[in-house]
Amino acid sequence: MPLMNSRTGEVRRRYTIQELSEAANLMRGYDLIALAAAGSGHSGGTLSIMDITAALYLHAARLDPEDPHWDGRDRIVWSAGHKAPSLYLGLGMAGYYDVKTVATLRKLGSPFQGHPHWLKLPGVEVSTGSLGQGLSIAVGFALGLRLKHNTASRVFCLMGDGEQQEGQIWEAVMEAGHYKLDNLIGIIDRNRLQIDGWVKNVMNVEPLKDKYEANGWNVLEIDGHSMEQIVAALDTARGFRGKPTVILAQTVKGKGVDFMEDVAGWHGKAPSLEEMKRGLEQLGLAGRLPVEEMLSLARDYQRETDIRVKSKVPSFRKNSWWNEDELMRVEMQPTRKGFGAALQRRGDDERVVCLGLDISGSITISDFYEKNPERKERWLSLGIAEQSAVCVAGGLAREGKIPVLGTYGTFASGRCLDQIRTTVCYGELNVLIAGAHGGVSVGPDGATHQALEDLFQICGLPNMNVVVPCDAIETRKATEYLLFGLHGPKYIRFAREATPIVTTEETPFVFGKANAIKYQGLQPRFIDAYETTLASEFEYGDEQLALIACGPMVPEAMRASCILQEEFGISSVVLNMHTLKPLDVDAVVKAAAATGILVTAEEHQIGGLADRISRILTESPSLYQVPLITGSIGVKDRFGESGAPWELVKEFEVAAEHIVQKAVELIDLKKRSVAIRY
Repeated sequence: MPLMNSRTGEVRRRYTIQELSEAANLMRGYDLIALAAAGSGHSGGTLSIMDITAALYLHAARLDPEDPHWDGRDRIVWSAGHKAPSLYLGLGMAGYYDVKTVATLRKLGSPFQGHPHWLKLPGVEVSTGSLGQGLSIAVGFALGLRLKHNTASRVFCLMGDGEQQEGQIWEAVMEAGHYKLDNLIGIIDRNRLQIDGWVKNVMNVEPLKDKYEANGWNVLEIDGHSMEQIVAALDTARGFRGKPTVILAQTVKGKGVDFMEDVAGWHGKAPSLEEMKRGLEQLGLAGRLPVEEMLSLARDYQRETDIRVKSKVPSFRKNSWWNEDELMRVEMQPTRKGFGAALQRRGDDERVVCLGLDISGSITISDFYEKNPERKERWLSLGIAEQSAVCVAGGLAREGKIPVLGTYGTFASGRCLDQIRTTVCYGELNVLIAGAHGGVSVGPDGATHQALEDLFQICGLPNMNVVVPCDAIETRKATEYLLFGLHGPKYIRFAREATPIVTTEETPFVFGKANAIKYQGLQPRFIDAYETTLASEFEYGDEQLALIACGPMVPEAMRASCILQEEFGISSVVLNMHTLKPLDVDAVVKAAAATGILVTAEEHQIGGLADRISRILTESPSLYQVPLITGSIGVKDRFGESGAPWELVKEFEVAAEHIVQKAVELIDLKKRSVAIRY
């Protein structure tokens, strides 16, 4: 069915096969422009699925762009949420909005988030991004339509072939077959590539045809770039009765741009402006699309966003932002690099086995074997199957191995929580789990990929040990300790974005023991302005408060300590609480007794660190008679958003300036309290 006017029942427009092909080509061009303007995103899969998108939104689906919530519409679920730009372009071409506005893709506040969010953009049916979940949602839609006796509407679910590695997909496949949901149409973009390489090599999912048929599905196999075959398959699927239908569409990742085609590296990469221009030429679109208008729209949007975000950051006499002043220069490096360095350095131990979960290069776990091919036997690629991987690791641990696995922190903690709880923690198994890309550092990917709740989930598990290192050097030290110095369940959380290096090889790292960091005065290099000791060895003097932080918030707390001293004459100490479980109780009690004011700082929902510190304060008898004032800096009970990582630090109000503002507020409160008392 073509685009509808839901009030009159009339067809808004019919497209010929040729017009659909031309639309798909234009959408590929718009895709390149939007991705280049964003500077990040997923080129390969958006290009491979574009012909299907054009046919779906302009021909097959019953939709009314003037009434996105029309009850008689078809439902389209993008389980492969990372291909969101294709979804956005499909809606734009269908008339939901001016297609040029997709140029604000992945920018802070834009409705075009890195992964789709239905509450931000009419026409998007459901928020997706965590692979494997969409088909279950589609089953729910299909069952709901059946219960409403709506026999005209169809539910389409777009998936990737690598996504078929997720176990939840097969639960939904069984459900749809069992209930004979003939109003459900699955579409698999079979481009044969995922982040870690060819699907058949990472974790083979074939024979998909046989598997779906065995579960009661009607299967159609097509060339996903032949508009004739796509249209015919969609029309056939709509009219098929008695079974759900899945369309296996053979496609080429990066279709239409020769330097992207069949290259796994273009899965999560955006073209540069020059690459965009080359791509447009290859598509025959040079001079045919409003490139400059879209890029200008993106720049104007970003400029307005910069002004808004800047207004959220407290300002002081001097600009102390990282590397924007000639004093206090700092080296930046992603903390994840320390994780890879530890595995590379210590991977010769035959007990160490690393499990790849498709983002291996990004989280650096593949450093384990890349320069040491003799270790490849101990590298097990499990694909996009986080829950199973946790239990596989449990089995390996029972055989005396030291299994290491890692993925985005939000998946490592939330998606696998029951497996970690029951298999690893309850069984006290020696498994190291890396929650990578923690906090807002994953940036433009948006809320579905930003781990802001993982410390609640993981720290709540009995027997679990949790480390949140502050920089790449500390991450390496922590990883090495967790591998060989600690036997049992263990979780390390680290960031994706480059953050300041604030430790050295000589800086102490003792598991379970906080470090005390004291500002000494301005220096050309940021790191030289501080002295670090174990908190147990630190002698308190004139410090008026303690700033307790973990992870990337430690450098922010250090910068805050500098601002407090230089701008307000307030002396403070920073406690690097790198071990979140078990927490250094003595360090917290000592700081509370000495200063009377504590401010926690975390790149997480407030409470991952703050609640654990508060519990110490309420349960320590030695503090019962001590007047205490506390404050917390962190994410304020909200989901993440797409945006640049450092932009999000400002947006979520977790920069050093916000710590300073809170500290000054508490100092003033204490002074007023004393004045009232006397």
